[in-house]
Amino acid sequence: MTRVPILMYHAVSERPTEETRPLAVSPARFAEQLELLREHGFTPMTLSGLVAGVRGTGPLPERPVAITFDDGYDDFHTEALPLLARYGFPSTVFVTTGWIRDAGKDAAGRRLGPTLSWSQITEAVSCGAEIGGHSHSHPQLDQLPDRELADELRRNKALLEDRIDRPVTTMAYPYGYSSARVRRRVRQAGYLTACAVANDAFEKDDEPLALPRLTITEHTSPAKFVKAVSGQGLSLLYLRERTLTKGYALVRRTRYGLNRIGARAGAGQVMGGD
Repeated sequence: MTRVPILMYHAVSERPTEETRPLAVSPARFAEQLELLREHGFTPMTLSGLVAGVRGTGPLPERPVAITFDDGYDDFHTEALPLLARYGFPSTVFVTTGWIRDAGKDAAGRRLGPTLSWSQITEAVSCGAEIGGHSHSHPQLDQLPDRELADELRRNKALLEDRIDRPVTTMAYPYGYSSARVRRRVRQAGYLTACAVANDAFEKDDEPLALPRLTITEHTSPAKFVKAVSGQGLSLLYLRERTLTKGYALVRRTRYGLNRIGARAGAGQVMGGD
């Protein structure tokens, strides 16, 4: 299999918050999608295992798929994990460390919904979930100055590795956005793979720090879900999402350039004095 689906989930809840609702799925819909994966002969893997298999450095089943979750909402523990355990499916959870419920002095950013605690994260690991990074405070990484960007990545990785006592080598970009500069910093921080969105299937020669994923929500019908994981007509299935992503990327590149120009002008005024 040359094209492999990596599925992107967020909240799995009957009552998502206003902010998580657009990307949420209900537990019933999620269970339906897991059943469809089993019926169609897919074998879920952790993201690291999947990438190793596609790259030829690990085993790869006939129809592999990765199930990933962004942000680290507590319904992963209460709703998604029991369903995954029922099917014997592993998954990968990208955690924003500043949002962790009992982050204490490390709390940072603004949570969009109830999030995992450290004990729930370690329990998820014991149940076969892979933990990945998702920044510390969930900023728009491509808009940060280099020093803040490096701190976001390193702090996230260090906190996770200290708590779960194992290497964290994969991450996902908050909001799905990155840039060549961000990817360089991700590599320097010690990550081997990173996920964007792109709404496409993963292929062997894809950039390892910009792996594409498929957005799955409550509105992903069973027919669309099966077509998506089977790689059928992805360009049409996700036409709207891809068009919006390209537009946002242009806006963000322009914004970052203007911010840099503004910062340089401000620095020049400070140096020049009045």
